[in-house]
Amino acid sequence: MSAPLDGIIVVSVEQAIAAPFATRQLADLGARVLKIERPGSGDFARDYDTAVEGSSAFFVWGNRGKDSFVLDLKDDDDRAMFERLLAGADVFIQNLAPGAAERAGLLAHQVRERYPSIIACGISGYGLDGPRTDDKAYDLAIQAEAGAMSLTGSEAEPSKIGFSVADIASGMYGLSSILAALFRRQATGEGATIELSMLECLAEWTAAPTYGAVGRGANPARAGHRHAMISPYGVYPLADGREILIAVQNHTEWLALCTDVFQKPELADDERFATNEARITNIAEFEPVLRAALSSAPADEMLQRLTAARIAYSSVNTPLALWDHDQLHARDRFIDTELPTGRAKTLKPPFNIDDAGGANPRVPALGEHDPDLVNELIARGK
Repeated sequence: MSAPLDGIIVVSVEQAIAAPFATRQLADLGARVLKIERPGSGDFARDYDTAVEGSSAFFVWGNRGKDSFVLDLKDDDDRAMFERLLAGADVFIQNLAPGAAERAGLLAHQVRERYPSIIACGISGYGLDGPRTDDKAYDLAIQAEAGAMSLTGSEAEPSKIGFSVADIASGMYGLSSILAALFRRQATGEGATIELSMLECLAEWTAAPTYGAVGRGANPARAGHRHAMISPYGVYPLADGREILIAVQNHTEWLALCTDVFQKPELADDERFATNEARITNIAEFEPVLRAALSSAPADEMLQRLTAARIAYSSVNTPLALWDHDQLHARDRFIDTELPTGRAKTLKPPFNIDDAGGANPRVPALGEHDPDLVNELIARGK
């Protein structure tokens, strides 16, 4: 069987994370991605760091499997070449600032006017209208605007989420929108104009606590180590000081936790703690009881009880511990990847579609591309 997107050609004018993350997934699914980069430095994410054998960790993460083609879109000859490439592409994506994209004629609707059958996608911080359209927008700025920071951290202070959640959210909505548009085009021949706002994408991800806040007329308190609306669902110590995350999602699990794990059946019927809402309402009283119960037996015995009772728990891993995770290694989730500066292992894409081929394990150097891909694009556009 072929890869799901075998034969699909993507042209991108992208930088940083949001659009590159979307096109990386398209490449993992079998599309051929031609990344257009500016002369000299290319995508500025190339220079974020040198952590992965001399290459940027962010660039390696976002650009595996692509080809890099250098063009100066302000140069007449290069611009003419770019238009020839666009004419043969199935998908175009960009995440330039809206004003810059408009001046360059690269907004999704502008590209569709020239190439009606193309699927054109633009990602911006705030969308193409409204009072914030022209404001600069990076991941942390959108985390703040979309309420993610106010939901994260301790009672004393908010905190950023420790990875690029706004970029990832918009990149994944870019991926899903493009896949949906490709499906429709297969049936109808129609192209598509897709304009995504990072704010709107992340606002969708923070929607549940937003709905709850609007319904109650009050913002939720930051809960730090635990879930703000479900308990027990958070990080707590065992008798030996090790911390685990424990999660109880329903009344059956609560009964099993009290009876089989803590061996305190009377706790299950305590009116202060008998329901999830009661435990959240009385969290200041409940957490000392929970901590004492988890420490009431040797750590290994407590873990055995949790396992036997089918209560969800997990280790609180660092990134280094995750890299050594026995489950990832048992499932062979790593792939050797060629970099512009050497060779390193990266994680395999998580799609796991059978008989669909694997990721192209190569991160391109600036201007490194397959001439046959460029020739095919030009031929298709004639």
